[in-house]
Amino acid sequence: MARRQLVAVAVTGLLQDPAFHVAKCAAEALKLKFPSKFADPVICPLLEFAWHEYLQEKKKELRGEVWAYASRVMCFVDGRLLGDEKELLRWALHQWDYRDFRPEVLYQAISEDFYTKHLKNSQHVFVYLDIAIDKQPVGTLLFELFSDVCPKTCENFRALCVGGVKSPYSGRELTYKNSCFHQLVKNGWIQGGDIVTGKRDGGESIYGPTFEDENFAIRHKGRGVLGMANKGRHSNGSQFYITLQPVPYLDKKCVAFGYVIEGTEVLQRLEAVPTNNGRPTVDCKILDCGTFQP
Repeated sequence: MARRQLVAVAVTGLLQDPAFHVAKCAAEALKLKFPSKFADPVICPLLEFAWHEYLQEKKKELRGEVWAYASRVMCFVDGRLLGDEKELLRWALHQWDYRDFRPEVLYQAISEDFYTKHLKNSQHVFVYLDIAIDKQPVGTLLFELFSDVCPKTCENFRALCVGGVKSPYSGRELTYKNSCFHQLVKNGWIQGGDIVTGKRDGGESIYGPTFEDENFAIRHKGRGVLGMANKGRHSNGSQFYITLQPVPYLDKKCVAFGYVIEGTEVLQRLEAVPTNNGRPTVDCKILDCGTFQP
């Protein structure tokens, strides 16, 4: 006798959104209720920046009505897009008589707890930059630093976000606060961190004028990669860049050490700033910065 194929449910969504957890719980409950009918559900929780990138790729792949998709969760049954959590619940009711009686307030609490635990379980360092464009605050970029892969590079960036370290050469406080993004390479990257002159040619690390390339383990494989700008081998100071698309030619040349995890719209607004010879024509300033504690 031919073996009956198990129903495959997959859920991908914004991990701090209650809608994702409604779908996640439904998929898991169906497997528990009908263990011989369902495969283990595939659950993929994503942070804000990664979710936006995933959604854009799915819109290109699936096209049609998906171009207007506004939900923060996608549910698939046997590889076919079913829709959001409401569509999954409707399908589960009609096909499997599954009902969800949990209150919305419970899912809100679950999502907040899941977000906190997700960040803490990574054991990584998180830092933020509050951004203003032409003196108008536009939001925050939140970064995950891979402190287990590049501990020295990450500590330099973290310390420059927190501030308080004094330069032994000038006595100046070494901090990204009130510094500007000074270069924008369209379809490439945006660069800042000249905390000395602000003119592209300066910078200083907490270890001295420069420090060595730690490793090239993290690749420039997508948008939102955070890395150290340099003037050649082992010349890292304080200047950094954020990629706007995959930039593979920076692999083995620049040390990447983190990713943007929140701030999709902020990066889009920085990317849209007009330039003159690669320099933004209006100030793109870091108003404040520091560590983020989940």
